[in-house]
Amino acid sequence: MEERKAQKKVRRGIVVSNKMDKTVVVRVDRMAKHALYDKPVLKSKKFMAHDEENSCSIGDKVLIEETRPLSRKKRWKVVKILERAPLFEYTGPVEEE
Repeated sequence: MEERKAQKKVRRGIVVSNKMDKTVVVRVDRMAKHALYDKPVLKSKKFMAHDEENSCSIGDKVLIEETRPLSRKKRWKVVKILERAPLFEYTGPVEEE
């Protein structure tokens, strides 16, 4: 008999927090139809994902993949950074005249 491996789930999302060591919080958005009004509604869910190199920053678009449990809440890992967030340089307070 041929043994099949289950396909791992893959999600695309935006990093909303990177305050933890080797962990990022990724928000994944999806469109769903409202049950009563049939209008498209934006639904989002946050996943904690493992970031081995601490390379993700807030606003990055990333690809995450399901993996074995790494901690109580962490079951995803960052596979690839699809798009980097633009870096803003702090120039000081704005003076109003």
